[in-house]
Amino acid sequence: MTFAGRRVRPSPSRWSLTSRRAASSPPATATSATSSSTRRWTTSAPIRTCAWKATSPTARGWAGRIADLLAAHGVPATVSACGRAAERSPWLVREAVDLGHEVSCHGWRWQRHAGMAEDEERAVIARTYATVAEACGVPPVGWHTRSSASVNTRRLLVEHGGFSYDSDAYDDDAPYTVDVSGHRHLVLPYAFDTNDMRFRPGGAFVHGEDFARYVIAAFEWLAREGKAAPRMMSTDLHLRTIGRPARVSGLERVIEALGGGGAWFATRADIARHWLAATKDA
Repeated sequence: MTFAGRRVRPSPSRWSLTSRRAASSPPATATSATSSSTRRWTTSAPIRTCAWKATSPTARGWAGRIADLLAAHGVPATVSACGRAAERSPWLVREAVDLGHEVSCHGWRWQRHAGMAEDEERAVIARTYATVAEACGVPPVGWHTRSSASVNTRRLLVEHGGFSYDSDAYDDDAPYTVDVSGHRHLVLPYAFDTNDMRFRPGGAFVHGEDFARYVIAAFEWLAREGKAAPRMMSTDLHLRTIGRPARVSGLERVIEALGGGGAWFATRADIARHWLAATKDA
């Protein structure tokens, strides 16, 4: 899927980020760890069905395990929250904010927007924004549609206001801006490869080590490219997946390796603020 708009990038010298390990040495790659929200499905089509609930003790355990690991290493994350999940489990998103993480919008329910009527989608965006803001105590600034966005999604986000960026793109390893109805809008691409969803059947990851080796390899290559051009790596996590005891050590290895490699661990909101400031005259 493509969206109309001209991409604008800063020169390499303007993508200057402060390293967590050495403030005088800018890292090559900005890293955004995105943790998916907990969700509850019903049996009504086209929503998928799932047996576990966000409020189950197991879901709470996964959330706590990942939160503790991130806190131990001082790593902030962006939590992608469905509006209905935030409404039913406000304790989870409020705790994320209290721990210093960002909570972004992931639609109202676990459903795609492609083919959705414009008026319906406009209402879904408004409802999701309001619910997440109320549950978190702070308004969200990011959006990522589950699966396919519609041809109207990005325009409707701009029309609604309050969103600094969306992640409805899978086409780059760096942020970029597009023109949407005369408005300069930021896109922070999502990634399906540096993503724990590959632990699912057929996805190639079995052990935590598989995840770690792949993500670290991706970072190392992007770090090489980052000497000449801006680069961002999105590492995407799901509570029920990377939160399993046999897998979570892979996440810890990634954090330790990237921290030692000069990565800037940042929320998507942090990256958005920096990028927009660095490119304001572009």
